[in-house]
Amino acid sequence: MSESKNDPLSSKESQAVFDAFDTPEDRKLVRKIDLRLLPVLTLLYLLSFLDRTNIGNAKILGLTTDLHVAAPNYNTALSIYFVAYVIFEVPANIILKRFTPQLWLPTLTLVWGIASLAQGLVKNQAGLFGIRFLLGATEAGLFPGVIFLFSVYYRRHERSYRVAIFFGGAALAGAFGGILAYAIGKMDGVGGRKGWEWIFILEGALTVAVSLLAYLIVPTWSHEATFLTERERTRLLERLNADSDAGRQEAFEWFFVRQALTDHLVWAYALLFHGFAFVLYSLSLFLPTIISGLGFANWEAQLMTVPPNALAALSIWCTVWLSSRYNYRAPFIIGAAFVAIIGYIILLTGPTIASQYVGVHFAAAGVYTGNALLLSWPGENVSGQTKRAVSVAFQITLGDMGAIAGVLIYRPEFAAHLYRKGNIISIGYLLFAVVVTTYLWVWMAAENRRRDKIVAEDLEGDEYRLGDRSVRWRYVL
Repeated sequence: MSESKNDPLSSKESQAVFDAFDTPEDRKLVRKIDLRLLPVLTLLYLLSFLDRTNIGNAKILGLTTDLHVAAPNYNTALSIYFVAYVIFEVPANIILKRFTPQLWLPTLTLVWGIASLAQGLVKNQAGLFGIRFLLGATEAGLFPGVIFLFSVYYRRHERSYRVAIFFGGAALAGAFGGILAYAIGKMDGVGGRKGWEWIFILEGALTVAVSLLAYLIVPTWSHEATFLTERERTRLLERLNADSDAGRQEAFEWFFVRQALTDHLVWAYALLFHGFAFVLYSLSLFLPTIISGLGFANWEAQLMTVPPNALAALSIWCTVWLSSRYNYRAPFIIGAAFVAIIGYIILLTGPTIASQYVGVHFAAAGVYTGNALLLSWPGENVSGQTKRAVSVAFQITLGDMGAIAGVLIYRPEFAAHLYRKGNIISIGYLLFAVVVTTYLWVWMAAENRRRDKIVAEDLEGDEYRLGDRSVRWRYVL
């Protein structure tokens, strides 16, 4: 695979480095890292997404009725989760940078698993509000933490596909969650508890059990990785240092935090996710309700969330493979946005239930695929470990403000015609994301061309602090 214009080095340098670090030994090393990181981290994210979205399945089994939650207040409960998520995103990644993922990520999983389980024990609206805030606060650190962890194990061109596999856990959570909710819902009355209570209790207990195993499997930083031999660690750091800053042991400095928060590209990545997060969470949280609104019984709606989510997972993996193959992100993000827009249009205008259900599939495939691509983008383009950690967390922080808007706009009074108003607004958010993607694409392409014309002289002493502002750095488009 040629990385051509999108690499931090010139074309000839890039190809030489790629060839030097793409030996059979390197491929074996990457496979070993994949086997250690991807299964456990993808499972953690699957559980994270399951625990935040299973409230949608619980709702159609009677949660709001039993807890006497007024219809508008259900949306408030959803938004409270994202308020906490936004507040704790950046602090969580700063803590991760100061400590170790081997301890931090499993601990987060353990605590949110307990919070998720506790959702099945609440007795009123106030309890639901409080536990949703705690769930958001404890889940906030997982996604940006894992994206940052990937950046210290994989070279830039290797990250996007791994992020896609990891994010595919979100789509699989939707498919798995529908089947699980259908099965657990049949426990209604067991032990004197409602079916929706058992959804939270059993799925939360599963998360707690997996978190204990995760303490033994989640690795620490690459330069201390005990699952690698000394020779493998040395080779890994050589590969990372030849590609970017990922292999360097960088001390925390507030200078790099400020550098991240004053970079217009970091803000653009965050605004891009803001557009996609609106549709990601409104779709994932309200999909059972939308499908139920097509005329299906509640138990049928649970099962019929499986096909669109399964298609979304397949779409993620296929599209991101193509994106990695050609080493471009922007055109595929834009393409995913338009696929989702087509899906919403079909959902809005389809003359039959079958056609509207097809629209749901297009929307899910486009929304999940676009998110998988855009969430790996700053990890590839931001140099400096602290700056990258803050940038990834900030992207999700500002982005999830879109999620807050999404769950508040899909209000009961807008539920007519399968949330017609909300779906139209979703199209607007997707068009906004297309505009931001185009801005990033055009600006970075122009900057790559400008830097290609500059001969870097006497910059070696400044490279460390310049990071992605160095004239030798090339953006992945």
